[in-house]
Amino acid sequence: MSKKVAVIGAGPSGLAQLRAFQSAKQKGAEIPEIVCFEKQSNWGGLWNYTWRTGVDEYGEPVHCSMYRYLWSNGPKEGLEFADYSFEEHFGKQIASYPPRAVLFDYIEGRVKKAGVRDWIRFSSPVRNVEYDPDTEKFTLTVHDLEKDSVYKEEFDWVVVATGHFSTPNVPYFKGFERFNGRVVHAHDFRDAREFIGKDILIVGTSYSAEDIGSQCWKYGCNSVTVSHRTAPMGYDWPDNWQEVPLLTHLDGKTAHFKDGTTKDIDAIILCTGYKHHFPFLPDDLRLKTANRLATADLWKGVVWIDNPKLFYLGMQDQWFTFNMFDAQAWFVRDVILGRIEVPKDRDVMLADVADRVAREDAGKDAHDAIEYQGDYVKELIAETDYPSFDVDGACEAFYEWKHHKAENIMTFRDHSYKSVITGSMAPKHHTPWKDALDDSLESYLQN
Repeated sequence: MSKKVAVIGAGPSGLAQLRAFQSAKQKGAEIPEIVCFEKQSNWGGLWNYTWRTGVDEYGEPVHCSMYRYLWSNGPKEGLEFADYSFEEHFGKQIASYPPRAVLFDYIEGRVKKAGVRDWIRFSSPVRNVEYDPDTEKFTLTVHDLEKDSVYKEEFDWVVVATGHFSTPNVPYFKGFERFNGRVVHAHDFRDAREFIGKDILIVGTSYSAEDIGSQCWKYGCNSVTVSHRTAPMGYDWPDNWQEVPLLTHLDGKTAHFKDGTTKDIDAIILCTGYKHHFPFLPDDLRLKTANRLATADLWKGVVWIDNPKLFYLGMQDQWFTFNMFDAQAWFVRDVILGRIEVPKDRDVMLADVADRVAREDAGKDAHDAIEYQGDYVKELIAETDYPSFDVDGACEAFYEWKHHKAENIMTFRDHSYKSVITGSMAPKHHTPWKDALDDSLESYLQN
């Protein structure tokens, strides 16, 4: 009987895993049977946009945390696939900060070219995973939503690629239940136009806080107030922005903050992060980690220490994204194909994790964190046949990006960077970001 690999999730990480195996097969390697389970009706993970919030047509929790008018908040030069450049896909070099629809088209282009769609079972969430140490096999319980039938299937390896920016962390503040306005987590935010003319309060200082606030400003909200727990973001915000200490409670439409100040508001957007959430996994297989660069209990950041036949992709906090997922996927593939040997001594694997944690903790700032993750990507690439690329050049693009954000948080997307794959410079976009109200593929790509 042939060996089988289950890949759970067909977002950027899961698709990277499929492409990794397809690449090996293309070069003549014998690969196991690959089955990818995707709970949505199409691939792309978070990039597969939907207007739905809460639950989908089958009553499943909506995976998407994307919204209309979302543009990349980091330069595309830091995430470009080493084996599939933006120029190859679009037939030309494009500006450095593509909108959501453009990035989805790019992600889709590579896997269409690879021809791996037949490996994916759509509308098929995995309900449970069990491991039998006697047979050394996993049994997956899968729900075929279209047929509304549940079945079980055995696999030799499992790759968890479900992401960790989909299950919202939702805090409570006294007065929420009597607030006379909209309260929404970033996960369910869909359209900045909903808040035209509104005074909005954002709780949190993550990337989603700065981006959703910027979107609402761009599309005409009246004011943005950002409440921080520890420290303000500190950018030079527009005149109708303010940063205040943590929200303590609400009295009607009046928000009260820790420093004693107040603000009347119309809507609250909770940009309070996400949880690593794997309800289909038992405790002995389930990753429990904070959102950091060095994840708990994963050798080389991908191999589950307590069962090296289980892998996790993309579970780190991220500077690098698509190309890091590739580096991880190629590494996992080569472990499964027997090209890379996993240490048999659990203490050796634990020492690897401890060393990664210590090196991350030794970093002092974002520059160190970017360099740390760049080194991680280089480490994985060095052990596989994933095409080498200028990782240091990608780091430089990230450093410039951070500098441009500090210069002007509302114009950083107007800058251009050099591709680390082709070496060509991105053109300046035809419209400044603050004036580009149409985020469609057609509008973005027009000359």
